[in-house]
Amino acid sequence: MVRLSAGVLGLMELFVSSLVHLLYGFYIFSTAAAGDLSQALSDCFRPHTLNIEEKVVPLDGSVPPIVLVHGIFGFGKGRLGGLSYFAGAEKKDEHVLVPDLGSLTSVHDRARELFYYLKGGQVDYGEEHSRIYGHSQFGKVYEQGHYPLWDEQHPVHFVGHSAGAQVIRVLQQMLADKAFKGYENTSEDWVLSVTSLSGALNGTTRTYLDGMQPENGRSLKSICLLQICRIGVIVYDWLDIALLKNYYNFGFDHFEMGWRRTGISGLADLLLGNSGPFASGDWILPDLTLQGSLKLNSSLQTFANTFYFSYATKRTKKIMGVTVPSGVLGIHPLLFIRVLQMCQWRFPSDVPPPYKGYRDEDWEDNDGALNTISMTHPRIPVEHPGHFVVDDADCHPMQPGIWFVLLSSPQ
Repeated sequence: MVRLSAGVLGLMELFVSSLVHLLYGFYIFSTAAAGDLSQALSDCFRPHTLNIEEKVVPLDGSVPPIVLVHGIFGFGKGRLGGLSYFAGAEKKDEHVLVPDLGSLTSVHDRARELFYYLKGGQVDYGEEHSRIYGHSQFGKVYEQGHYPLWDEQHPVHFVGHSAGAQVIRVLQQMLADKAFKGYENTSEDWVLSVTSLSGALNGTTRTYLDGMQPENGRSLKSICLLQICRIGVIVYDWLDIALLKNYYNFGFDHFEMGWRRTGISGLADLLLGNSGPFASGDWILPDLTLQGSLKLNSSLQTFANTFYFSYATKRTKKIMGVTVPSGVLGIHPLLFIRVLQMCQWRFPSDVPPPYKGYRDEDWEDNDGALNTISMTHPRIPVEHPGHFVVDDADCHPMQPGIWFVLLSSPQ
């Protein structure tokens, strides 16, 4: 009886969570569409306005550009009409770039896309990686890079939100490892600074609450929010409606999941988990589990000549030794529930901990999406140099090769 009640409550929670997320997605999509429609109608009454397709104008290198890298379900300039993921920052200065990377693709694939977005050329995901994960080696072609001058003498400032922070770190490691064919002169010094905004530097326990299996951090539970997401993404990509995909794209074009390529039988294989990114594990969620982050971090360095900054967020507080949401006021109701869920998360006792020294209580503080401990600086499997900033004096002297951390929490 107890199990039945728990199961019913779980299904009710799944239904409500799915409905809320669906409505929120529809709200974002419809808001963008309404804005575009309004702009189009406005343009109709401006007879002297010419519709000229925007062309890429490469930067001259006089000022190091700032590249803003979006997180999961994010989008870059040119998607969702006039909406901006970074509150219009790219519209205020020509030296601010916002690339459109796969919103659900793996950290590896997004890092490769980011390189070619800046340098130009056809995205090369790497021969070995593409063979292992079963997708095309080559992707989108950038006829003109947004910063083709990019090199050690013309470095870049990178700012990453959420999963975008890990994308930047993986890209910098690829530059250090000279991992781009035809570019033998890359180095970690192509990156002047890395700024992480609530970055998923060590993963998040949110992934398990949404459906990732804590046993391995790669497979999905049979019934969960992420399963619903998986089915929706597969159908969206299989329908391959150009108008919709030009408006918003999950980034799986290199998996060639469209109906023209796969047919009905291909759709069945995708839905049954026999093929595609969700079958191979080459998508963003496995990279955001604690196990996936540990695997990524094992090969990533904090480099001596690069400046690192991290802004961590927290929406929790301690009451009589118990971690709870910081308050109802000032927090969206959905976010309040997510914060509470993450406060209460406990790694299953019958499952090996994700890393040596793991403690549930270390991961209680969160902002509803990421754990605060994950946002400060790389910690697992080895802690990187970090310095917590309370006031401006703590930043002097400014030193490269160390993470300067600023924690934002409710008063």
